[in-house]
Amino acid sequence: MSISSKEQTFRYNMVKGRVAETLIQELFLSLGYNVFHYGMERSVPGIANLIKNNSSPVAKDIRSMPDFTMQDPRKNEVYFVEVKYRANESFSIKDLPTYYPWENACFILVSKKHIKCITYSELKAGKQITPASRNYLFGRKEFELDKDTIISFCKMAVKFFEGV
Repeated sequence: MSISSKEQTFRYNMVKGRVAETLIQELFLSLGYNVFHYGMERSVPGIANLIKNNSSPVAKDIRSMPDFTMQDPRKNEVYFVEVKYRANESFSIKDLPTYYPWENACFILVSKKHIKCITYSELKAGKQITPASRNYLFGRKEFELDKDTIISFCKMAVKFFEGV
């Protein structure tokens, strides 16, 4: 039995997203953060298939769950982090549901060239990630990350996503 092209596209996008999530998870782990899966795929395995065509409010909230909670042990700060892969290196408030319940979330965008970050508050204020924007992950004061480590993970991302 073969799968439909719509189903194949769904699976393809899931794989790209998981590669991006793994890169970010390993990046933060290598920098000493505690990283915990939080999103729907890990909290309730198999639920993605059950709710992919469901537009109920609960299904929408589940789909919007951030991928991770991360804790910086140096400052004892905890963050909601949503990871996105975008080949076009663009992300704005328009990419989120009208009602987005995770107002403390940070969005980390992995592309073929960069790893960038923006908060929900910044998106709400009209800021966005574009190919020309300079909101690189290493510049985020929330995380205080090592630039060279991030660059090495950017190089990994380039290798993984070069044919995508």
